Amino acid sequence: MTIRKTLFGAIAFAALTVGAAAHAATMTMYKSPSCGCCGKWVEHVEKHGFTVKTVATDDMVAVKQRLKVPANVASCHTTTIGGYVIEGHVPAADIKRLLAQKPSARGIAVAGMPMGSPGMEHGNHREPYATMLIGTNGKASVFARH
Repeated sequence: MTIRKTLFGAIAFAALTVGAAAHAATMTMYKSPSCGCCGKWVEHVEKHGFTVKTVATDDMVAVKQRLKVPANVASCHTTTIGGYVIEGHVPAADIKRLLAQKPSARGIAVAGMPMGSPGMEHGNHREPYATMLIGTNGKASVFARH
């Protein structure tokens, strides 16, 4: 009987752990209904284990203001996950690093829509770009270079 209880407890714990991990990997993306590259970015992050809830809105300015996204790092879509803002075409690896390191910050951003960033792939054309860490004071510093 004790072995059965122990086994049941271990299975229950594993199920809760997997459920918590899946919940932590769920993000909400706000985008304009007419934006096509946002869908390609969603495909990218979903391939890397994230689940995305998409919210179409005609007022992205209000979303960015509410989430305190600085204008100098703005892009076409804004995402939230784990208490952070993810602005634009941020690679999934950078999001995973942010969530693992948990820095004191508002989030990370890839400003604009650089060619070659996730969702902005067009053949072999790639522009160098940086993922910026948005500090709690709104100032940005380099988080990763691509």
